[in-house]
Amino acid sequence: MSHQNLLHDSADELGPIRVFDDGQYRILSFAEGDEQSRIRLSTPHILQHEYTQAMMLPLLFCEPKRVCILGLGGGTLLHALHHTVPAIHITAVELRQEVMDAAEMYFKLPKGKRITLDVANAIDYIAAGLPKKVDILMTDLYNTEGMDRSVLQASFIEHCANNIKEEGWLALNCWVDHKNNQALIDIIKQHFNDVRALDTGSGNWVIIAGKRMNHDNAKELKASAQKLSDKMGFQLTKWLLRCKSL
Repeated sequence: MSHQNLLHDSADELGPIRVFDDGQYRILSFAEGDEQSRIRLSTPHILQHEYTQAMMLPLLFCEPKRVCILGLGGGTLLHALHHTVPAIHITAVELRQEVMDAAEMYFKLPKGKRITLDVANAIDYIAAGLPKKVDILMTDLYNTEGMDRSVLQASFIEHCANNIKEEGWLALNCWVDHKNNQALIDIIKQHFNDVRALDTGSGNWVIIAGKRMNHDNAKELKASAQKLSDKMGFQLTKWLLRCKSL
């Protein structure tokens, strides 16, 4: 990232928080060579990282009115949902106040009555229960050392399920190393009936899980994906084709 301007350089007890800018893109980083979040300044709602694009797949299976995002980072998932789904209510939970501050200062976060930003430990937050169940729950819990291991725990998956509506979906971002973690899949299948996953090809393995089985055929899903692709500015169809039932 040496070719980029350093806009922000701070740290808290969990490590560094840096923001870089090259005039076209803005990047949030928690470690040397790390990209936690990236936005294109001209179109911040268009997701740049492959795994974040794949996490939008639940939009094919439900029309969400209420979404919760665990792990705000630079707010890219929030941007995309706010732009794509009219009148959506979004709650985003971020562990680190300084990360929240950087997201608000540098990443053009949408604001409004339908957006709630909370600084809290997401594991505890979801265990305590949301005020209202959500249509989609997205988890993107990473730190300077990688993925938060709590995401793999049975209690976390159960708490997620408890906060999702009966027609709702979970989107879980994992490392590709967890691709063969049968114990994790078994835990998810205890609470969700439609479990699918895909390797993004960039080191991430994204699991999407629905409370109810979706029976739309491939042609219907492809047509829906194309409509959403036009709204979101990237090809969701690409990730749909990679997504397989488990």
